[in-house]
Amino acid sequence: MSAMSSEPPPPSQPPTHQSSAGLLDTQQARDRSPSPLRGNVVPSPLPTRRTRTYSATVRASQGPVYKGVCKCFCRSKGHGFITPADGGPDIFLHISDVEGEYVPMEGDEVTYKMCSIPPKNEKLQAVEVVITHLAPGTKHETWSGHVVSS
Repeated sequence: MSAMSSEPPPPSQPPTHQSSAGLLDTQQARDRSPSPLRGNVVPSPLPTRRTRTYSATVRASQGPVYKGVCKCFCRSKGHGFITPADGGPDIFLHISDVEGEYVPMEGDEVTYKMCSIPPKNEKLQAVEVVITHLAPGTKHETWSGHVVSS
């Protein structure tokens, strides 16, 4: 018996076109899953509690307390957005600024203070975020991984 198989070779794949950047383009458009984070712009680099200056932290802590609702939060990415109760654009939320034992979920009522995001200080970020009411009928996860029904 010979080591070579007598089966014909598999059919070739449809050709792909190479773009000017040298990357392969596929013939089909890529399907994307609907993401609540897709419509919002995430600041770059991500401003965290650790990278915030002391003076910015003091200014934020002396500011007023606002109310809002968690629009979305992705624990694996470490950020999300809050919809202010008084309207206006969504506010960026970083995982390091969440106080308390629960991971924010969509629909949770929160209180927060605001801090500007460097370098231009044009956009705002929620800091000292506290969940005041858990969204009813949802399962909430604690930072340690336990799941609690609300």
